[in-house]
Amino acid sequence: MQQFVEAAPGIRLWTEQRGPLDAPPLLLIMGAQASGLGWPEPLADALAEHHRVIRYDHRDTGRSTWPFDEQPYPLTDLAQDVIAVLDGLGIDRAHIAGLSMGGMLAQLALADHPDRILSATLMGTGAVSAVPYTRPDGTEVAVEDLPGIAPEILEMWARPVEDHGPEAELDRRVEHWRLLGGGQLPFDADYFRALERRIIEHTGRYDVSTAHGRADYSGLLRTDALARNAIPVLVISAPAEPVFPPPHPQHLAQAVGNARVVEIPGMGHALPSAVLGPLTAAILTHTGASAPTAPRPPA
Repeated sequence: MQQFVEAAPGIRLWTEQRGPLDAPPLLLIMGAQASGLGWPEPLADALAEHHRVIRYDHRDTGRSTWPFDEQPYPLTDLAQDVIAVLDGLGIDRAHIAGLSMGGMLAQLALADHPDRILSATLMGTGAVSAVPYTRPDGTEVAVEDLPGIAPEILEMWARPVEDHGPEAELDRRVEHWRLLGGGQLPFDADYFRALERRIIEHTGRYDVSTAHGRADYSGLLRTDALARNAIPVLVISAPAEPVFPPPHPQHLAQAVGNARVVEIPGMGHALPSAVLGPLTAAILTHTGASAPTAPRPPA
């Protein structure tokens, strides 16, 4: 079931729901510049056997409004969109899962709207906290001294994206996924090409907005609120992660109260078919610890 929700004046967000409407809601929050269809169909289907699964397009992605060039917004507005989706679908509380930037938005939702969240799963992301990381030997590492993004990914992100047609754009996106995969699992170029082809067909255009990279990132820190968190949080540790490599997951679990870590072998900053089974099992085990809630009438 697809529908649009109003996030703000002039801002409509595309949403899709699957699974029983009376099942516990699970909202999937994608990363920067990524459509909700970046959550692979097999993962959404598997989760929908137990949940009312919701995918949505951020502003400036997919079928949602693309306003940034005329109406720039801070990244914190995307966190408010998480709550706007729940409001628009008449959902009082939901489990949430966020990847990359989506994991940061999920942390903001945890900190600012804990009454709306049943549980959170965070993957491929860093803590929006100033708490230093404590190594197993007891020594501390400042957040700014944790490992950074792999150089080959930074180099690709620095290149201007030129328009050479849709097939060339698909080539570029597949190469991007290859780098994000981290190299521990075999790379299936056809799988990611099919994924991105579906996203282009869904969006109706093959250009990519750079809005989320240009947005104001100030005001993200939630150090104290996250430390006080009591909502169950699962942190996915991906050993091949090239954007937030270990020990970022361990640091995240230290910074957020009531958090635990589960490692998915071979996983990087992508969702290839090889990780979907273990990832589904980890999420469902986590959400099974929280009681379901009934949806409320639409706002």
